[in-house]
Amino acid sequence: MRGSVLADLFSPLILAILTIFPLCMVVAAVYDLTTFTIPNKLSIALVIGFFVMALITGVSLGEIAIHLGVGFAVLLVGMGLFAMNLVGGGDAKFFAATALWIGWTPLLYYIVLFAIIGGAFSLLLLLFRQMILPEFLIRQKWIEKLHDRQSGIPYGVALAGGGLIVFPETTLFLAAF
Repeated sequence: MRGSVLADLFSPLILAILTIFPLCMVVAAVYDLTTFTIPNKLSIALVIGFFVMALITGVSLGEIAIHLGVGFAVLLVGMGLFAMNLVGGGDAKFFAATALWIGWTPLLYYIVLFAIIGGAFSLLLLLFRQMILPEFLIRQKWIEKLHDRQSGIPYGVALAGGGLIVFPETTLFLAAF
C-alpha cells in the first residue's frame, strides 16, 4: 500500500490507530502502578486494535496468523505463570495482547527488555519499600500500597516499557509507513 492513493486516504486513520498501542501501554503502566491491576478493557482494546490495524495496513493473512500464534503462545505461558502465582491474571492477558501486536521477530527483544526493565523496577521498588515515607506521601493510598512490603510487583510497568521500546520495530508499525 506504500505510496498508493489508498494509503494516503487512510493515513490519518493509520496514525490514529497507531496511537492505540502506545496509549494502552502508558495507561496500563499507570493503572498497574496505582492499583496493582490492569483492566481487561486495555487488553481487549489491543486485540481489536491489532485486527483493525492489520486489515487497514494490508498485513497478509499469513502474517496475521503468526501474530495470533505468538499471542496465543504467550497467553499459555502467562496462564502458567498465573497458575504458579508468579503474575496476576491482568498481567498475563496484557502480556498476550501486547505480544499479539509485537509478533514473532521482535518477541525475544521484547522479553529481554521487559525483563531488564522489570528487574530494575523491582530493585527500585525494593529500595523504595525500605524508605520511611513522609506523612504527606503515606496519605496517598496508592503510594501506601506501593510501599507495602506485602504488595507484589506491578509487572504492567515493565511490560509497557518494553512494548513502547519495541513497537517501532513491529510488522504493524512498519506496514503503516
